[in-house]
Amino acid sequence: MKIRNQLKLILNCCFTVLFFTACISKNKSDEMEIKVSNSLNFDRKEIVTVKRSQIEKIVKNNSEKNVRVKLKGTDKFLTTQWIDYDKDGKGDELLFQAEVQAKSVADFVIMIDTVKEPQSKVVAYSRFVPERIDDYAWENNRVAFRAYGPVAQQLVEEGKEGGTLSSGIDLWLKKVDYSIIDDWYAKNGKEAGYYHIDHGEGYDPYHVGASRGTGGAGVWVNDSLQVGKNYTNYKTIAKGPLRTIFELDYAPWSQYKIKETKRISLDLGSNFSKFDIILKAKEQFPNYTIGITLHDKKGEININKTKGWFRHWEPIDKTFLGEGIVLNPELVTQAFTNNATTPDQSNLLIVTNPSQKITFYAGFVWTGSKQVNEVTQWDEMLNKQAEIIQNPLQVTVN
Repeated sequence: MKIRNQLKLILNCCFTVLFFTACISKNKSDEMEIKVSNSLNFDRKEIVTVKRSQIEKIVKNNSEKNVRVKLKGTDKFLTTQWIDYDKDGKGDELLFQAEVQAKSVADFVIMIDTVKEPQSKVVAYSRFVPERIDDYAWENNRVAFRAYGPVAQQLVEEGKEGGTLSSGIDLWLKKVDYSIIDDWYAKNGKEAGYYHIDHGEGYDPYHVGASRGTGGAGVWVNDSLQVGKNYTNYKTIAKGPLRTIFELDYAPWSQYKIKETKRISLDLGSNFSKFDIILKAKEQFPNYTIGITLHDKKGEININKTKGWFRHWEPIDKTFLGEGIVLNPELVTQAFTNNATTPDQSNLLIVTNPSQKITFYAGFVWTGSKQVNEVTQWDEMLNKQAEIIQNPLQVTVN
């Protein structure tokens, strides 16, 4: 009996070892390593992209809903997001936020697991806002923006109240890192002008009017800027939580009948919206010009054509607001201030080569948010953004 019990114990141990060996083997086959490299001399915390084709070995026999990413050597799972560009029900890209020290490599593991991912109110987010005519608004934990739609244009053209006629980009100034779009619009619906007053979370004191706001565009012809009107259609591609992406279409504008589509994206943690512009025209157009409003011309301007960033620093109430455009300097032909006597027509203008496609970044920082205290810090952020554009984080999947 004793020998039989000993044999039974040995067999149980063997089965246990085989079971765990099989599990380990299974888990290893459902894992891949990701290396994220930072070639710059400052620490970075950014959203990185892994294409579905790079991790097909994992997803082909598993649900993409169970794909998880964690920092290698830890049990720290990260928030992920799939982007389905063609809306076929399959994610085309997987996103996660990577922290990588200067001149370093960070290692991550992508795997299959049913563990729940961390949730947060700190997100990137966007949506169409029918309750405020037809705005399209977007935000993350640092900044918020909006653009104006066709009904808002129609109201102006019919001489009715409440409309806005502008292809400029509006800024909302946030003090908090959580989402405020839904709440501010809801409260503004009950109390007109609510979001123009700071109730502790920030507010919208920024005037766009017929100006370019921050990132509105036009064509510079004969010392005049020809611009479009409000967007005509929108398409939401991804609401968040790590990256929000959407498209705005504009009716043909200028003497060249330029039809414009803006694909705009905003990442969690960034002060800059990315504008991927697609242009089609009946006639060859001479340039594509991006602008920043100068409001009452009391601000300070810095044009850094060599590095490809252009900024405005202006007083707003008892604080300061810094606006900026960043792009590949090779695209820029000239940049200058256009001071006008007509209201909302004074802009800092960045003139680029004519092309069917162009990418630039438009962003801002507000001293009321405590993200910066002075203009030199804003210049440093613009310098870093220019370097980031030229030197994206390198992602390698093994």
